[in-house]
Amino acid sequence: MTAAQADLHIDRPTVADGAALWRMAKDSKVLDLNSSYSYLLWCRDFAATSAVARDEHGEPVGFVTGYLRPDHPATLLVWQVAVDEAHRGRGLAAALLDGLVARTALEHGTSTVETTITPGNIASERLFTSFAERHGARLEREVLFDTALFPDGPHDPEVLYRIGPLSLTPSA
Repeated sequence: MTAAQADLHIDRPTVADGAALWRMAKDSKVLDLNSSYSYLLWCRDFAATSAVARDEHGEPVGFVTGYLRPDHPATLLVWQVAVDEAHRGRGLAAALLDGLVARTALEHGTSTVETTITPGNIASERLFTSFAERHGARLEREVLFDTALFPDGPHDPEVLYRIGPLSLTPSA
């Protein structure tokens, strides 16, 4: 963690964090906004595979949501990453991602990370490319969901980023 992140604490989200996660996703203007209900459920049912960064007052200022793929339980699918605008540019998204993957590697044996990114989301492309480099992992990209698959109007394709195997040394 950098000096700029020293006043922040990363842990698991709680249901009480759901509204803040929804707001950060909404304010990002690049994430697909899910219903507020879904963020509450996510904080309840997927807290073990998600992370939240809290400021010195305990308020959420960033998050990563994810889940273990049922058919590939050593794969963590990262659903969304967002950082409050006032805390951007400090490496918080990378710290959240690194911390979550280290925790899931220790607790669940995670060896691969997947996420989808729409073309042109430069911040996410950089975040996951640098994550792969930091962990000495191969990065593969392929279109997972083409534009034509989305029933609710124009949607950019979702490109799958598969990163692994990871070179992690979980600490006790």
